[in-house]
Amino acid sequence: MRVRSFSHVGLTVSDFNKAVQFYWEVFGCPLVGVADTPPERVRAFFGVDAPAPSCKIGWIRVSGGGVLEIFHFEPRQVAAPIPWNRVGLTHFSFNVTNLPRWHDYLASKGVEIVSPPERSPRGHSFFFVRDFDGNLIELMDLGYMYHVLGWLGALGGWLFRRGMYKEYYAPAAGQIR
Repeated sequence: MRVRSFSHVGLTVSDFNKAVQFYWEVFGCPLVGVADTPPERVRAFFGVDAPAPSCKIGWIRVSGGGVLEIFHFEPRQVAAPIPWNRVGLTHFSFNVTNLPRWHDYLASKGVEIVSPPERSPRGHSFFFVRDFDGNLIELMDLGYMYHVLGWLGALGGWLFRRGMYKEYYAPAAGQIR
């Protein structure tokens, strides 16, 4: 069995309308759907223990087919910083071209820039920003590798599983395959 493609990433936001506006005005990602969740489902499915909990869910489409699924809960909890070395999600990433131009553009929009653009040892360039809730967003310019991964990604995965990354596919001690 194999997944078909990447679908979405979910973010709980402090302000639904502000999130819609931020991702549209800064990244050009439109809101394509909205749903209000009944209180009994918010209690049962999401585990929000409150007299009249609510959850508004929105789907924001990213160019290329990905989706940001945003959740706005009432009551909501205070945001907590997420350290890099804690197991779990740390950030999401947008593929872009012309990274220096993106850096200047985001700075002009008042977006918090976390790190300057830098080049990785493998040749791609990247930098990090935060949205208004503090979520980390990586802007990445894969350069020519964008096309290589798009056209040859499946072949590369097949070759690497049998070659230089073979050790990562070996079953762990006691694991049944």
